[in-house]
Amino acid sequence: MSYRIGFGVDFHQLAAGRELWLGGVHIPYERGGLGHSDADVLLHAICDALLGALNLGDIGLHFPNTDPAYKDIDSKILLEKTYALVRGKGWRVVNIDSTVCLEAPKIMKYAGAMREAMAQRLGIAADDISIKATTTEQMGFVGRGEGLTAYATVLLEKAG
Repeated sequence: MSYRIGFGVDFHQLAAGRELWLGGVHIPYERGGLGHSDADVLLHAICDALLGALNLGDIGLHFPNTDPAYKDIDSKILLEKTYALVRGKGWRVVNIDSTVCLEAPKIMKYAGAMREAMAQRLGIAADDISIKATTTEQMGFVGRGEGLTAYATVLLEKAG
């Protein structure tokens, strides 16, 4: 079998008047990610990892923030479109490992729903998706509550 590993990272500011979306799930909170789309940092990091594994560029190349078609788009749609590119090249996801960095809110009670939302769109088992959360111990922009970050690693195998 042939394998490929991809790594992705995404950052967004937190802003009042925005909904917080992580892993395709709405999380009740007073602020949300600021961005052209729904600013789901976790799905964006996973999209970049998928694209990077096959040297297909990054999320900004395929879904530019200058294109009105992607204004406020649900990032689950971006994940589906990204995975269609991966599948079109003959690859499939083996597993995903991810970490979200934020001070608040606490998100792990939503991890199961996030894993299910992603698994449904990727055609894999929720058990093949790991989501972890951490803080930055009040250091940096994440620690001050100004934004959030997500990291993702994916393993792909040649389908067939």
